[in-house]
Amino acid sequence: MNRYLYFAVFASGLTTLALELTAARLLGVAFGTSNLVWASIIGLILIYLTAGYFLGGKWADHSPHAVTMYRIMAWGAFTAGMIPAVARPVLRLAAGAFDQLQVGVLFGSFTAVLILFSVPVTLLGTISPFAIRLAIQDSRHAGEISGRIYAVSTLGSFVGTFLPVLVFIPLVGTTFTILIFSAFLLAVALVGLGISAGWKRVLRLAWMPLVLAAVAIMLSGRALKTTTGQIFETESAYNYIEVLETDGYRFLRLNEGQGVHSQWHPTKLDYHGPWEQFHAAPFFNEPEFGPEQVQRIAIVGLAAGTTARQASAVYGPVPIDGYEIDPEIIEVGQQFFEMTMPNLNAIAQDGRLGLESSPHRYSLVVVDAYRPPYIPWHLTTREFFQIVFDHLDEKGVMAINVGRAPQDRRLVDALANTIRTVFPSIYVMDIPNTFNSIIYATAQPTEEANLYENLLSLYSRSDVHPLLLASIERTLTNLQPLPET
Repeated sequence: MNRYLYFAVFASGLTTLALELTAARLLGVAFGTSNLVWASIIGLILIYLTAGYFLGGKWADHSPHAVTMYRIMAWGAFTAGMIPAVARPVLRLAAGAFDQLQVGVLFGSFTAVLILFSVPVTLLGTISPFAIRLAIQDSRHAGEISGRIYAVSTLGSFVGTFLPVLVFIPLVGTTFTILIFSAFLLAVALVGLGISAGWKRVLRLAWMPLVLAAVAIMLSGRALKTTTGQIFETESAYNYIEVLETDGYRFLRLNEGQGVHSQWHPTKLDYHGPWEQFHAAPFFNEPEFGPEQVQRIAIVGLAAGTTARQASAVYGPVPIDGYEIDPEIIEVGQQFFEMTMPNLNAIAQDGRLGLESSPHRYSLVVVDAYRPPYIPWHLTTREFFQIVFDHLDEKGVMAINVGRAPQDRRLVDALANTIRTVFPSIYVMDIPNTFNSIIYATAQPTEEANLYENLLSLYSRSDVHPLLLASIERTLTNLQPLPET
């Protein structure tokens, strides 16, 4: 009996952490994965567990029977399994509110979803103190047994930290991950109930797995979001991924959908976004500089390949090393965004690590990994920009896409000043009708006038792609004063 009690404690700890991790993904679909979201989840889960520990101790003293603990566990597992069904309409409402910036609805939805976790997590929090009360037969060993119970529970939590993220969410998605863990814990509770009180007691709760099975059937095949124009969605170990199609254009959106990460059209290449502006970068070099002088390109933040597709059109079939940390996004790019260029080497790896280990030197390094509103700090340091500099050829250039607030340029200014500690010349342009800026940095000392002179030279050529001319023209028109050092 005691061995099964410890197993039940392990299963409870495993499911509790699995719920916490899946809560982050569930909320991330509508609210993102910012520090504020994570802090809210972790803080409230701890409050729910605190309440569970307090109630569990009192409950165990009032009814120190295994049958009581297993009934509580069964209800905790069942209410956890109901979360996807109840949360889904709320999350869809929140996703629509996010697109329309309805702050009140967003806040209400966020609060409602977090409250949904209060019942199952609080009930699961009662299990450890309850198990301690049941396991102690001799008060002289109370400390040893308490330590053992909490060690087993924490070990379960350790396993529950990795299983959802590394195995179940990429395999079956967030909804079925929650259902799988809740069904597992429910099975543990019902077996424990049968062992401790007889199988007739189990029959009274036999409706619970039937309801969970019905929820699984009801939610099977249903999209997490109902965004207008959605043609595909999936979940990876890193992101919720969504592909939209409107008037022949396809868009890649991640998680809460703030920002378009890639765009595609079967016949058009100029999307008036950040992607085409990268291609102006090499032409800050001394004139006359031509597209044929670009020998190799690296892209940190490949996404679904918009920049790589444009680069192949502008520079020809030059080798392109594209780093994208999420392999699922690479697959989506190949399936929906025509990211099948033979000159593109799509590498599923962290961009900094990949670039640092690359044996190549590049004419152009594009950094487009600043997923709004999240900044991967390891791509903002002097050390990272030194890695980029060391991997540029003699006339190499870095171009980096930076998001900014409407009246707040502090991030752009801070990055520009960090970059200029490594690169001799930098330039900043604001992309029209967006909150994005491009920072250009050249390996050699250069001048703004070079860009204008190279544009004049390109006008006289008949083999220059129109996208390149548009990119340089747009850059010249929207260059900004450099921030003070």
